[in-house]
Amino acid sequence: MSNPLVLTAVTALIIALSAFFVAIEFALLAAKRHRLEDAAATSRSARAALRSSAELTVVLAGSQLGITACTLALGAVTKPAVHDGLIPLLAGTGLPTVVADVAAFVLALIVVTFLHLVVGEMAPKSWAIAHPERSAILLAVPMRAFMTVFRPILLALNGMANWCLRRIGIEPVDEAHVGHDPQGLRQLVEHSARVGVLAVEESERLAGALELQSMVLGDLVRTGSRPTAVPADASVQDVRDAAVRSGHLRILVEDRSTAPDGVGYAGVVHVRDTLADPADAPIAPHVREVFTLAADTPVSRGLETMRQTRHQLALVTDDQGRARGVITLPDLLRTLFPDHGKRPRAAQRPSDAGQSVPTSA
Repeated sequence: MSNPLVLTAVTALIIALSAFFVAIEFALLAAKRHRLEDAAATSRSARAALRSSAELTVVLAGSQLGITACTLALGAVTKPAVHDGLIPLLAGTGLPTVVADVAAFVLALIVVTFLHLVVGEMAPKSWAIAHPERSAILLAVPMRAFMTVFRPILLALNGMANWCLRRIGIEPVDEAHVGHDPQGLRQLVEHSARVGVLAVEESERLAGALELQSMVLGDLVRTGSRPTAVPADASVQDVRDAAVRSGHLRILVEDRSTAPDGVGYAGVVHVRDTLADPADAPIAPHVREVFTLAADTPVSRGLETMRQTRHQLALVTDDQGRARGVITLPDLLRTLFPDHGKRPRAAQRPSDAGQSVPTSA
């Protein structure tokens, strides 16, 4: 290509196309899907960007195909033209022909690589990362047009790539993973607290919430301690005395006939229900069925179950049905929202109901 103007125009077009494919690639990887969904209500381009994010691997295949084609085009058109144009200039300085040819080749390679790397890749990449949603929406429609033309090729290339992944035990996905797992969030909270961005109280509260994702109810009950309970033939006064001693409002009722280790719990009595009865009255009319949860139940699921069923207390049992302790809704809430020592002293007294944290059951 001997015409410098035509060569310059073709080179600029190739670099612009390369920048386009690089920008759309990084924009879709960095764009937040919920922001695209918000913009899609009023923008056709945003709807196109949302469709592209739903088939991300195919779009990335199109971007890589476009970038590769632009790189090959620069190598086939621009580099030889620059090389041929530099040889006479270098030979005119007195260099031998062979030396001038080698030097022109190296300089042409440097010039073309610089233009492609800086102008065609790094600059659009930085722009797309700085403004991901804006760039994704701006470039979505022309990218969808490109994919419409080359979709059969892109699907074939993407299918072959997925086949290779499955051969090594990796299941391919079509959308980018959004958000962080609990471990990643925990590290982020710890780092924010160390550098002073997050207050210590807030970091502890967030860390407690994240712990709920991995903790089970068995982690919250103390081993070796028995819940506060009265015998099945206890009187109302026995329930009141147990409530005064323990500070709990709900008292378990023992059932020694059914438990594997000789001590089980037939139900629970709320001391409020006994206030109108004589002291020697039996507790049988006030015994309610005790709500039971397995020790391996995740804390988050236990909290949700107790909230939905409106139970304030749950008996935690092991895989053989033996009672390990009780957990209350306040226990779980205080695990999520630690009191930092600000509660009254009576509320901080260690519980004899089997919980790992104070409670007023």
